[in-house]
Amino acid sequence: MDYSQKLNQSIVVLLLLLFFPFICFGIRYFPSNEHPDILSGFTEAPDYRNGIHCSRDLIHVAMTIDLEYLRGSIAAVHSTLRHASCPENIFFHFIAAEFDPASPRELTRLVRSTFPSLSFKMYIFREDTVINLISSSIRIALENPLNYARNYLGDILDPFVTRVIYLDSDVILVDDINKLWNITLKDNRVIGAPEYCHTNFTNYFTDSFWSDPVMSRVFGSRTKKPCYFNTGVMVMDMKKWRSGNYRKRIENWMEVQKKKRIYELGSLPPFLLVFGGNIEPVDHRWNQHGLGGDNVKGSCRNLHAGPASLLHWSGKGKPWVRLDEKRSCPLDRLWEPYDLFRRRGWGYQQPLDG
Repeated sequence: MDYSQKLNQSIVVLLLLLFFPFICFGIRYFPSNEHPDILSGFTEAPDYRNGIHCSRDLIHVAMTIDLEYLRGSIAAVHSTLRHASCPENIFFHFIAAEFDPASPRELTRLVRSTFPSLSFKMYIFREDTVINLISSSIRIALENPLNYARNYLGDILDPFVTRVIYLDSDVILVDDINKLWNITLKDNRVIGAPEYCHTNFTNYFTDSFWSDPVMSRVFGSRTKKPCYFNTGVMVMDMKKWRSGNYRKRIENWMEVQKKKRIYELGSLPPFLLVFGGNIEPVDHRWNQHGLGGDNVKGSCRNLHAGPASLLHWSGKGKPWVRLDEKRSCPLDRLWEPYDLFRRRGWGYQQPLDG
């Protein structure tokens, strides 16, 4: 190779580093010795098949998948299939982080080996899409760019996907997902989710927000009183989402947050600002949330009163972590049967007081 060729190659490398610095930038770090263990530690799930009365209509489910929450994602899929009347009709859309230690190729191979008959597609979420819009939160995990992937579902998913159920990775279903899929989004609403109107809605925003005469009027034109809802379980009309440019509406509030701190809690408040008071209320049974405790201690909690179709370990405490650390909560036993990760010596031990 002559000098001019070497010089040209050096210039190309320099330009790549200058204009594409994100290609070598990772958000999360995991010790390398944990990487192969978890990717090779899952057993194959049972082969769940349709009943005789199933149609060919697909149920689209979107969820994120990464190394840190991998056991949660696999358990969520397993529980969904196990309780579905038509499991072969469920199509999963997995969204993987661009710089996660487990590559999309590895995650695809893992999902395929764990669920051989599952219909799914793996998407790559470019973290640089949102990284400059993320502000600090009360818990570092809430700053993970993958938490914001739900904002971009209209761009990530294929255009033919016009309706989707979005699920967090720390849920299990104990009921037929077809029931959730079939809810009606009335009055031109874009999303449906359980609402919790007993919660003090004002606590989700700072005094700077409520003292601003313009911003504090944002909920004044809503069709009903805004209530808290959890974005970990949503039925979404993607056709209306795209045509209404809701990605940009959410980003606008994230840009405001960067200039003037108006909330403290990660990716949730922008959704409340855009959709609070304008969502289709879904039965509370479809999001028994908060089982991971609060965002600081992650202590044990009990189920809310009433029936449960979906259990959600939102909060700091995750059942696979507590089980492995031998300090599990009583309700973590409900998650354990769906855990397909098998490693000798791991399992349920003395419950954690809470």
